[in-house]
Amino acid sequence: MAASELYTKFARVWIPDPEEVWKSAELLKDYKPGDKVLLLHLEEGKDLEYRLDPKTKELPHLRNPDILVGENDLTALSYLHEPAVLHNLRVRFIDSKLIYTYCGIVLVAINPYEQLPIYGEDIINAYSGQNMGDMDPHIFAVAEEAYKQMARDERNQSIIVSGESGAGKTVSAKYAMRYFATVSGSASEANVEEKVLASNPIMESIGNAKTTRNDNSSRFGKYIEIGFDKRYRIIGANMRTYLLEKSRVVFQAEEERNYHIFYQLCASAKLPEFKMLRLGNADDFNYTQQGGSPVIEGVDDAKEMAHTRQACTLLGISESHQMGIFRILAGILHLGNVGFTSRDADSCTIPPKHEPLCIFCDLMGVDYEEMCHWLCHRKLATATETYIKPISKLQATNARDALAKHIYAKLFNWIVDNVNQALHSAVKQHSFIGVLDIYGFETFEINSFEQFCINYANEKLQQQFNMHVFKLEQEEYMKEQIPWTLIDFYDNQPCINLIESKLGILDLLDEECKMPKGTDDTWAQKLYNTHLNKCTLFEKPRLSNKAFIIQHFADKVEYQCEGFLEKNKDTVFEEQIKVLKSSKFKMLPELFQDDEKAISPTSATSSGRTPLTRIPAKPTKGRPGQMAKEHKKTVGHQFRNSLHLLMETLNATTPHYVRCIKPNDFKFPFTFDEKRAVQQLRACGVLETIRISAAGFPSRWTYQEFFSRYRVLMKQKDVLSDRKQTCKNVLEKLILDKDKYQFGKTKIFFRAGQVAYLEKLRADKLRAACIRIQKTIRGWLLRKKYLRMRKAAITVQRYVRGYQARCYAKFLRRTKAATIIQKYWRMFVVCRRYKIRRAATIVLQSYLRGFLARNRYRKILREHKAVIIQKRVRGWLARTHYKRSMHAIIYLQCCFRRMMAKRELKKLKIEARSVERYKKLHIGMENKIMQLQRKVDEQNKDYKCLVEKLTNLEGIYNSETEKLRSDLERLQLSEEEAKVATGRVLSLQEEIAKLRKDLEQTRSEKKCIEERADQYKQETEQLVSNLKEENTLLKQEKEALNHRIVEQAKEMTETMEKKLVEETKQLELDLNDERLRYQNLLNEFSRLEERYDDLKEEMTLMVHVPKPGHKRTDSTHSSNESEYTFSSEIAEMEDIPSRTEEPSEKKVPLDMSLFLKLQKRVTELEQEKQVMQDELDRKEEQVLRSKAKEEERPQIRGAELEYESLKRQELESENKKLKNELNELRKALSEKSAPEVTAPGAPAYRVLMEQLTSVSEELDVRKEEVLILRSQLVSQKEAIHPKNTMTDSTILLEDVQKMKDKGEIAQAYIGLKETNRLLESQLQSQKRSHENEAEALRGEIQSLKEENNRQQQLLAQNLQLPPEARIEASLQHEITRLTNENLYFEELYADEPKKYQSYRISLYKRMIDLMEQLEKQDKTVRKLKKQLKVFAKKIGELEVGQMENISPGQIIDEPIRPVNIPRKEKDFQGMLEYKKEDEQKLVKNLILELKPRGVAVNLIPGLPAYILFMCVRHADYLNDDQKVRSLLTSTINSIKKVLKKRGDDFETVSFWLSNTCRFLHCLKQYSGEEGFMKHNTSRQNEHCLTNFDLAEYRQVLSDLAIQIYQQLVRVLENILQPMIVSGMLEHETIQGVSGVKPTGLRKRTSSIADEGTYTLDSILRQLNSFHSVMCQHGMDPELIKQVVKQMFYIVGAITLNNLLLRKDMCSWSKGMQIRYNVSQLEEWLRDKNLMNSGAKETLEPLIQAAQLLQVKKKTDDDAEAICSMCNALTTAQIVKVLNLYTPVNEFEERVSVSFIRTIQMRLRDRKDSPQLLMDAKHIFPVTFPFNPSSLALETIQIPASLGLGFISRV
Repeated sequence: MAASELYTKFARVWIPDPEEVWKSAELLKDYKPGDKVLLLHLEEGKDLEYRLDPKTKELPHLRNPDILVGENDLTALSYLHEPAVLHNLRVRFIDSKLIYTYCGIVLVAINPYEQLPIYGEDIINAYSGQNMGDMDPHIFAVAEEAYKQMARDERNQSIIVSGESGAGKTVSAKYAMRYFATVSGSASEANVEEKVLASNPIMESIGNAKTTRNDNSSRFGKYIEIGFDKRYRIIGANMRTYLLEKSRVVFQAEEERNYHIFYQLCASAKLPEFKMLRLGNADDFNYTQQGGSPVIEGVDDAKEMAHTRQACTLLGISESHQMGIFRILAGILHLGNVGFTSRDADSCTIPPKHEPLCIFCDLMGVDYEEMCHWLCHRKLATATETYIKPISKLQATNARDALAKHIYAKLFNWIVDNVNQALHSAVKQHSFIGVLDIYGFETFEINSFEQFCINYANEKLQQQFNMHVFKLEQEEYMKEQIPWTLIDFYDNQPCINLIESKLGILDLLDEECKMPKGTDDTWAQKLYNTHLNKCTLFEKPRLSNKAFIIQHFADKVEYQCEGFLEKNKDTVFEEQIKVLKSSKFKMLPELFQDDEKAISPTSATSSGRTPLTRIPAKPTKGRPGQMAKEHKKTVGHQFRNSLHLLMETLNATTPHYVRCIKPNDFKFPFTFDEKRAVQQLRACGVLETIRISAAGFPSRWTYQEFFSRYRVLMKQKDVLSDRKQTCKNVLEKLILDKDKYQFGKTKIFFRAGQVAYLEKLRADKLRAACIRIQKTIRGWLLRKKYLRMRKAAITVQRYVRGYQARCYAKFLRRTKAATIIQKYWRMFVVCRRYKIRRAATIVLQSYLRGFLARNRYRKILREHKAVIIQKRVRGWLARTHYKRSMHAIIYLQCCFRRMMAKRELKKLKIEARSVERYKKLHIGMENKIMQLQRKVDEQNKDYKCLVEKLTNLEGIYNSETEKLRSDLERLQLSEEEAKVATGRVLSLQEEIAKLRKDLEQTRSEKKCIEERADQYKQETEQLVSNLKEENTLLKQEKEALNHRIVEQAKEMTETMEKKLVEETKQLELDLNDERLRYQNLLNEFSRLEERYDDLKEEMTLMVHVPKPGHKRTDSTHSSNESEYTFSSEIAEMEDIPSRTEEPSEKKVPLDMSLFLKLQKRVTELEQEKQVMQDELDRKEEQVLRSKAKEEERPQIRGAELEYESLKRQELESENKKLKNELNELRKALSEKSAPEVTAPGAPAYRVLMEQLTSVSEELDVRKEEVLILRSQLVSQKEAIHPKNTMTDSTILLEDVQKMKDKGEIAQAYIGLKETNRLLESQLQSQKRSHENEAEALRGEIQSLKEENNRQQQLLAQNLQLPPEARIEASLQHEITRLTNENLYFEELYADEPKKYQSYRISLYKRMIDLMEQLEKQDKTVRKLKKQLKVFAKKIGELEVGQMENISPGQIIDEPIRPVNIPRKEKDFQGMLEYKKEDEQKLVKNLILELKPRGVAVNLIPGLPAYILFMCVRHADYLNDDQKVRSLLTSTINSIKKVLKKRGDDFETVSFWLSNTCRFLHCLKQYSGEEGFMKHNTSRQNEHCLTNFDLAEYRQVLSDLAIQIYQQLVRVLENILQPMIVSGMLEHETIQGVSGVKPTGLRKRTSSIADEGTYTLDSILRQLNSFHSVMCQHGMDPELIKQVVKQMFYIVGAITLNNLLLRKDMCSWSKGMQIRYNVSQLEEWLRDKNLMNSGAKETLEPLIQAAQLLQVKKKTDDDAEAICSMCNALTTAQIVKVLNLYTPVNEFEERVSVSFIRTIQMRLRDRKDSPQLLMDAKHIFPVTFPFNPSSLALETIQIPASLGLGFISRV
């Protein structure tokens, strides 16, 4: 197709414009060949006639389709020309805020003059490992490409950064170096990457200055070689500098500054260490005040000085050398203030004792007089003699400035040398990446020698650039095997020959410098004579004879010859240098030492440094006079040599280009000046790259991309299985001219404009399809509308007719209803009248009958009461008579019996006096006395028992009698009161008659009172009505206030609930943050531990040289044991050695950087510890305050607490006593070790037996204390019940006696009756209460009996326990009893919460004391057990020795008792026994050499964990703490070793994470703690550990599980990361939805998923694999949920990060693809029942980003909807997505800048992170919820495949 055919109506073109450079216009009619004028319509709305050039007849440049505007690569544009490039850069820079754009192999960087958040470590991680075309253009992408090519091709690389001053060259180079430092790291611990970055502040301070174009302009060029080892880690660096602008030291133009270091010194002049420099303000010195702008806005020179000094320290420049540098710099400033006075035209002097010169001489350490003399004189040497000649003031000033420049240049070189020495590494360099930061092409109004050298260097670089671009272009064609012709490109070799060839400009300049009377004018004439009219690139200005013009590749530049010779010579008086060399200041002479190995003109290479890998320069031959010649080399000659060396280095490397563009001269952020941009694009070679690309086939497509994009142009029959053949067939039909395209091996190559033509065909086809779709849809809509209207009309008719019919039916129903209502109403009235009459009759009858019944009842009641009174009185009289008779009879009997007893006593006394009688009585009585004595004893015993029973019965009887007596007295009192009351009744009847008379009088008075009452009633009614009105008003106000109060209460409750929810969330976040901080510290610790192990191995390899013979390998077990061996209480014994000597190792030298990091971390931890301690103190204060408040209340259990404290003191004293006795036992055993010591009667044996008996006695004492404690609790419980007291009836009697008024007596009588009834009811209630109390006491006695029986059983069980476990068991029983009692009191005090709270507090204190006491007893018992075990072992050894001394005859004489051993079935206890020496074999077979796959498939999950725990149980059963500690330590270290060896295998890491968690759960489940024993069976509770508390090892295992989990996450990430971008973003899951945009494919990978790439199915298969492996390994479900959540977070974060960094992925169709992919992931979660794992929430940012790509983005309502929808995205992410949004089709629209600003305004108050990317490395804090196992340990079988035959089940 001809190009002219594209110039049709509505085609858009670019026309030149003097203001905007290029302006867009639209054709109003088709162009026909031969037309001289084009009718155009400008975007401003004007019409224009554009005349074509009659000579060339070139048509204006066509404009690219909008779909191609904003491309990442300029070579992807269909039309490649200057306006297209300029417009594309402008759209990306202004609209999308993108500063980087590719142009083939060149990265174009536009300075935004604003800090952008695109250089963080997260961005570095995102670009690391990515192909250059996969992400948006960035300086990091170029750096990654260079690093990758260095590692892949093993070829050195170079990054060439160029551009104008202020374009951002230094910043770009700095970011490239930061990328290398971050990605590669350093090979040693010297932190070389930090030193490389630290060199930037130093070089900026001494080499950068403020200019009119840039506040931080580099005034020198530098090439930094960053060296790498074989593992591609940074090992060192080297810096070369070029052409330092020395003239800036002595002169600055307006609004410019000297080098930053001078202003930093002046800003820090007040520091104590700088007092000796005698500095002041920058305006006080001649060399710093010329520009008139000593301050840069936003820059603090004092802070920058601190950064510079810190960088010097980091690079190893000592404080003394730093102060020396500052002395020399201060001396230069003072030298600039030295003034001269003219004596005549040819001589000058310095004033005597001139202060600036004195300060200069003091700082430099030189003689004042000598320096003063040679500043005003010079020495002239001839062949015969030497002259000293004075110089003029102007010459002296120039000589002073030359000296200052020379000193500064030498100091600059010295600093560069020291920086290189600091960056030098002794390790051999394998490869390097060079970063060249060099000045760009410069042209000013006045151009001098510096601009000439800069433009000369840019000519050389441009030549190298052109050759490289041409080479790559031809390589691409050859690689694709397409025919190519030689592309013509601009070759600037003639310009380079003009400058550097023989008799070139530099050669003539050097020749003129050698002439004695050579001047700038004579040199200019030589130039004219040599090159004018002979070289087309050299011209002479018309109006000047002291200038010349050179046609450079970028532009013509006019150079002024004035100053060329002087600057080229760089003359300094030797006498002044000699004075400086004789300085007493040691550092100054070092600056002027000749350096023969200088490479740059400023001698910036390090002396004595091993050169990095590059092409070396030819060695110089040593001959006499060499030094003198070298010294006389001119600046131009030196610069040419260094430039040649630089080009040789660049040619030996693979270059990468970064072209920095300055968008405007005013440093306005994101402001684009087209004129300035075009100048720089022409100068930096970007347009040349475009021209070379456009000359060939600029557009390249893969066959798959072409097919996907232009499938709409193909018919179904054209589509073949072979994509390549399909594309060929279609292209031959679409484009008839075969020269417009070529078919390569993998790509299709198009000429310029052909892609735009194809896009036009595609758009036309789609537009026609859209019109057809619209036509069909509109017809369908109209038909649907007609059918809807017809159906509506029919429906309306049907409803109207139905309404009329319903109205008629309603009328008929109403008529019938009225008749029925009348009938029923009449019937109702008659019924109601009858019912009223009948009810009145019934009421009268009921009242009359009730009256008669009540009269009859009163009569019967009176008769019954009279009978009762008679019965009681007669009974009382009979009882009184009977008692008197009985009393008299008993008295008579007593008197008679007393008389008879006296008579008998008198007879017995007489008999007793006779001796014979006594002898008769005592014959045979001796034997009977003994028998009687026995009987007496037995009777005494029986008597005592009877007495006890009698006393008990008497007590019960007395209490019952007392109760009955009190009841009797009360009844007697009530009876007497009743008698008195009956007497009063008679008197009251008499008074009733009097009262009747008074009643008549009161009736008359009543009438008067009623009249008054009526009047009062009326008044009160009126008052009440008024009060009612007021009351209603008050009620209304009250209701309003109540309503308001209710609303306020609701608001308060809502606010409180919200605050509570927020505080809860905040606490959860704080907890997660703290957990995350702890786990990060743990991760850091494990990393440091691994690094320590690696360093240890390296040190072992380096230090321990292998010797011949046997070599002993160190055991890692012994070295690692110290890390996880925790000291127990048993190990506190001082006399028993329990630690083994560790092998001595040589100390590793201290790493200062690591030490500083650790020290910083320690300070942070100390601060956190202090914060936690303050919070703990505050909590303790609150607890103390609450305790003080509680102590003010009555203490219910004070006696118990005192008893408990006394008991605790007793236990502590007993512990001390036991320790003393143990020491005595040790002393007794440490005496003579003879056999008789351990005999049964020996002292040691006796002491041991006494100890055992004392322990048993101690147990009995503790049992008694427990019983006492229980009885005390019971007594206090009884005291709690309140006692009810009866109402004292005497109060009523007193009230009756106080009544004096007669009117009150009648009322008192009625009250007395009521009192009697009340007393009777109280007696009944008291009787019932006494019965209830007696029943409760009986139940309590029964419960106490049961408690007593249970305690006796517990005591019997305790007696069966070993002595060391009795105290522990008793205390455990006591705690259980207190818990039960707590439940009882909780029910008792349910209505009294305060009492219950105080009781709970006291009970908790007591339980805490008991628990502490239990722990102390446990520790003490363990100590005693250990000691007894040791002593028993010693005794056993002594007994064996004693048995050996006994003869065999003695042994035979002893009787041997036969022992019957009954056979019993083997009952396994769930333990595994192994020998101590088999421990390493156990660990090796079970951990180190175990294959997870076989175990997971064939055996029960977690089998290794169960086996290890059963071994631990057996060691615990044996009470062998050393065995327990050794086994646990070996297990932990072996798991670490396995994970270190096979840490990249997911199955291995998952297997050991599952087993570590199961081992941890077993330690918890069988620890004996109640919290972990809730789900255990009784059999499992029997398997609990009995001797050791392994809580500390549980913490170690928990930390190990966290480390394994983090390693598992890293393995997951490494496996998933290559799949995520391809599967979630690039692969088209829904085929045909997204049309691929045209891409340049300039050495970049495609975004289309070809065969072999990952898809979404790949990700899902991998997720299934992970899930099945974890389930097979028996991982806890909660832990699986956490792993899945972490996996989904990684998927979401990496996908979103790539989306934010890829402009080609931000489209509507890609949003649909992402949402579909996310829905597939959610479906996977549902299938696995993992929706509640929190994994879906981690994908929320990605979901919202996809929705953001699909929603409308036009109006304010759309902006509001976006702000409310995207709450999981940050403001930076939302704006970035909107800026990157790119239409794939012409029917989509770009997001306007105003809409993005609206979004920013709405989101300005949102407080979120400014970070752009999500942290893909973030790991959620992991928790391990307790998951007990139901598996019985005794049922576990050990398979033979594990090779554990040496262990046996117990």
